[in-house]
Amino acid sequence: MILYHGSNIEISQIDIDKGRKGKDFGKGFYLSEDIKQAEKMASLTTFRQGKGVPVVSKFGGYTIEWAEFILLNRNNNTNIQAHDYDIVIGPIADDTVGLQLRRFIQGYINISQLVNELSYIRPTIQYFFGTPAAINLLKSYE
Repeated sequence: MILYHGSNIEISQIDIDKGRKGKDFGKGFYLSEDIKQAEKMASLTTFRQGKGVPVVSKFGGYTIEWAEFILLNRNNNTNIQAHDYDIVIGPIADDTVGLQLRRFIQGYINISQLVNELSYIRPTIQYFFGTPAAINLLKSYE
């Protein structure tokens, strides 16, 4: 999953304390899947602050941690969840990704090569709700 942050400076280290109060989800660090939205925010932030230049910082992508998490879950054949997360948001491991995962499992490629192969795939994002608390947050919309 690749996410973008628009600002008037390059973000190399995230500092939550620099977030503004009174935002949609509270004070924090906001990211978007939409690079155009991040570009607009970068321009707006630069204009508002009157300094710096519009910069879009990029975060995420397929990682070794993501691959290990997917493998942990795919290899779990029990009724007990392999993790205790309420909600997980990330790339779908579709057939193309599944092929690369099988190549890794069979020893044809190592974990770094797996992540490199996956970096060429534009992922579709999925949203997992895995606990009653998370499910209770969902409301049907018609």
